[in-house]
Amino acid sequence: MQDKSLLEMRGIHKSFPGVKALRNVDFTLREGEIHALMGENGAGKSTLIKVLTGVHVKDGGEIYIKGHNAPVQIHSPQDAQNLGISTVYQEISLCPNLSVAENIFIGRGKGATVSWREMNRKADELLASLEIGVRANQQLASCSIAVQQMVAIARAVDMDCSVLILDEPTSSLDESEVAKLFKLMRDLKARGVGIIFVTHFLDQVYEVCDRITVLRDGQLVGEYEIEKLPRVQLVSKMLGKELDDMADIKNDSPNFNETKNEIVYEAENLCSSEGIKPFNFRIRKGEVNGFTGLLGSGRSECVRAIFGADKVTSGTVWVEGKEVRITKPIDAMKNGIAYLAEDRKRDGIVGDLSVRDNIILALQVKKGFFRPFSKAQATKFADEYIKLLDIKTASVNTPIKSLSGGNQQKVILGRWLLTHPKYLILDEPTRGIDVGTKVDIQKLVLKLASEGMSITFISSETDEMLRTCSRLLVMRDRKLVGELKGDQLTQNTIMNTIAGGEQK
Repeated sequence: MQDKSLLEMRGIHKSFPGVKALRNVDFTLREGEIHALMGENGAGKSTLIKVLTGVHVKDGGEIYIKGHNAPVQIHSPQDAQNLGISTVYQEISLCPNLSVAENIFIGRGKGATVSWREMNRKADELLASLEIGVRANQQLASCSIAVQQMVAIARAVDMDCSVLILDEPTSSLDESEVAKLFKLMRDLKARGVGIIFVTHFLDQVYEVCDRITVLRDGQLVGEYEIEKLPRVQLVSKMLGKELDDMADIKNDSPNFNETKNEIVYEAENLCSSEGIKPFNFRIRKGEVNGFTGLLGSGRSECVRAIFGADKVTSGTVWVEGKEVRITKPIDAMKNGIAYLAEDRKRDGIVGDLSVRDNIILALQVKKGFFRPFSKAQATKFADEYIKLLDIKTASVNTPIKSLSGGNQQKVILGRWLLTHPKYLILDEPTRGIDVGTKVDIQKLVLKLASEGMSITFISSETDEMLRTCSRLLVMRDRKLVGELKGDQLTQNTIMNTIAGGEQK
């Protein structure tokens, strides 16, 4: 190991059935360093962390820890903890009904008796040393999420951790809470603790980190010093696209006129409970637009607010010029809005129901469950969209869970098309499906737009967005930071806008 290294992971491999999650990945963490682990969804970040913390056992490679002469074996979270590796997850795994002190020392007592006075005294000393402004005897549930995060960190520090993993610790914090957390991270850094910081927030990475390791598709892209990696280059490495490696692709629909086509949906200062900043949005008849940005930037949260899938906390909405109130999905559906959610398994398919029942579900909700379609009507609807979308299924009675992912996606798309929406929102409609089906869906999007339907299309693949959208709204850190159209629709401009146009 290098002199300053706390942790070295060399040639790490990890596979699951049908998936090579990590392939020959290296990672080094040094003393007194805050090191960002970056990558898009499926890059391998979570798997690498789980290998390091003993949740998954690696298939190959070696892990070295300072103070050990040979590679260490980590087969469980307890092994990791014994080696000085602690993790604070996005979902805080503490007990809100217990006091702060009890949460810090739970499971660490010796003998049958507990000295509450001594435990509270030690906890108060630890909290004071870390400048966490909370009392040891205070119930954890009365503390803010940020303070609960800090208590979890205090527990890890008191267990003599030398490697602290923070997994999306700021996702539920406001700006002032993030500032407090960063102060604590810098204090720990000054004590020589090495911190692995997993986040999707670019601004935070450049504010607090010393180095960045980028993973993509289960492989190491590289390790970089923060001052030597401009933001736009980081975005490029995460997405796997060079700045000028894609031609300017536009969706030039002959039936769409940016100024003459009427506005179908418009929102002003729309905001939801999911932390996105208030944003303005509009879409015209026959337009295909999209939200773009890195994973966690707020793309999905924006469209969920439009559809009322998340709690709407502010904003004014007009549909075809008429002010309406959309606070839940049924309100959106009654106003001609349809939404294909990002997670088809959680928010889309009903696995045990047939293809037919999945297709008619949204229209049945609009009609009301006390006015059910006849079996003949339902079969007619299903047959129509099975043919239209070329869904590969043995029959309308086949359980949807037995179909391939691409055909499941087509069924859900058919479900929403059956409602004949004015405005269709597609969030990652081509994720996890084969190339042929992707092309089919892209062609269908452009065909529907040419027939007058308004469509918002979201994809992690920028070339898909360029191929289908005439206007892109760029998100960063849950804030709308730019709008691109016409000659601006290039890979280069998108990445610069995501990165904030800064060459830091």
